[in-house]
Amino acid sequence: MQTADGSAAVKSAVERVNAALAALAENVRPEAWITVRGAQEMLAEAESIDARCGRGEQLPLAGWTVAVKDNIDVAGLPTTAGCPAFSYQPQSDATVVARLRAAGAIMLGKTSLDQFATGLVGTRSPYGEVRDIRDPSLVSGGSSSGSAVAVALGIADLALATDTAGSGRVPAAFQGIVGLKASLGAVPTAGVVPACRSFDCVSVMAATLAEAQRALMVIGDSEPFARGPLAAGSPPRLATFTSAAFAELSPQYHEAFQRARARAAAHGATIDEIDPTPFLAAGALLYDGAFVAERYAAVGEFIESHPQDADPSVAAIVLGARDVSAAAYVADSERLDGLRRAAWAELQGFDALLLPTAPWQPTLAEVQSEPLEVNRRVGSYVTFCNLVDLCAAALPAGELAGAQFGITLYALGGHDLALADLSRQLAPVFDSRASVAPAPPRGEPAAAIELLVVGAHMSGMPLNSELTVRGGRFVAVVETAPSYRLFRLDTLPAKPGLVRVALGAAGAQRVGGELWALPPAGLSSLLADLPTPMALGRVQLSDGSEVVGFLCEPAALEGAEEITEHGNWRAYLAAA
Repeated sequence: MQTADGSAAVKSAVERVNAALAALAENVRPEAWITVRGAQEMLAEAESIDARCGRGEQLPLAGWTVAVKDNIDVAGLPTTAGCPAFSYQPQSDATVVARLRAAGAIMLGKTSLDQFATGLVGTRSPYGEVRDIRDPSLVSGGSSSGSAVAVALGIADLALATDTAGSGRVPAAFQGIVGLKASLGAVPTAGVVPACRSFDCVSVMAATLAEAQRALMVIGDSEPFARGPLAAGSPPRLATFTSAAFAELSPQYHEAFQRARARAAAHGATIDEIDPTPFLAAGALLYDGAFVAERYAAVGEFIESHPQDADPSVAAIVLGARDVSAAAYVADSERLDGLRRAAWAELQGFDALLLPTAPWQPTLAEVQSEPLEVNRRVGSYVTFCNLVDLCAAALPAGELAGAQFGITLYALGGHDLALADLSRQLAPVFDSRASVAPAPPRGEPAAAIELLVVGAHMSGMPLNSELTVRGGRFVAVVETAPSYRLFRLDTLPAKPGLVRVALGAAGAQRVGGELWALPPAGLSSLLADLPTPMALGRVQLSDGSEVVGFLCEPAALEGAEEITEHGNWRAYLAAA
């Protein structure tokens, strides 16, 4: 078994669990945890996973340890949502937890949160204020506070968070880790205590981008990830807000954001300013408009009947929505439709929107002094995300006098794979520490063979199940060397045909696809069932390496439509 970065070092599931138990025993931030599973139970599970891997079973997250925010159900552990009186015992795992288990991951326990996932500071909990891992006078960020701290301390390889208004991105930024939030609806929320049901998302946190991206592919549904074109390898085109929108930034954060912009520009990115009005107006609707009624619908009656058990700030927000009318909700829904269209129009022609994740990292004292106002300011550049339907990648961007600075890249909903490409390009640009982070997981175990797919076998496509039923698992989004052409074949279902030509030949360019890993038996079975005119052969990737990949018999190209100019099959389908 290999580590997440594909290195040769062996780290079994038992070793991972023992390392997590040792880290927990140090008790550095005990307030980050609400419930921890029994050591013997976890070790027995780890032994089973190691045995399965020893028999050749392919588990993409074998032995990864996971911290789960305590508004997400884990069978056998209580779900409190940060309120002991609300606690219940779920009979089954949330869908995302079940998918992680099926991939070989091991749940460590449940982590603290701002009560009922209402807050961005990590202090609204009867289990205690969750503090920053470096400076205990600073907030950890919320609402997924415990999840971020568990990863940042190295206790968990991965954490599940929820992110309705920035709750997965803000704590990731403050703790110097990666937080990924997929497009609205791309990750199932079954088994999650709702906060604002229309805009709730489950997100992931990890120490590296590669680990977070792999985990997100495991928990997400295939179809939403299939929408939208991939980045085509041209210099990134980034948008950012006009300067007036950054009045909330502290001087140190303002300087750090200017450095981040300069680094991106030095990397070749073009950066243009856009109107922030539709984004910020949409974000304001979540708490200052009628949508807060969804929070009352979720837990309002409980808080009314248990006022002594509710955090005062949470109760003020939730109970303040008790009398919101249906007419007001409909009116705000119509207004949001217009703001969403305006926001998307601003982002047309750009690969992503570049913003600071938060304006500053507040102290516990600041939150205690002005709990609602500080929380509002922290959410300045994150709250709008789900309301206007964007996906997001929160990335570390350095330290400032002990505090962490982070940036977030936002892309249009459905463009998750394009955002994944762009994030891999820019993560080491924004933070030099990211340059030592692993590239997209490669170097699979000897029992697996890498396979390039460029069409109907990609994630979310009609034939993807031909890989998954054979034990295939997603590895990375990749591109070929600039010596290939792509054609639309007259097959059912429709497929592209990839052909290699001389380097520099007319029409030749890089073609985008996905790298998958299959056991040898699975690849042999796939080859045996491969229909004409498809073939398997050696394909050169943009990094110079060669892998097995789908190619096409030359005879099938007679009369076929050339689609090379689109860069990849998804972009062609979107255009068609």
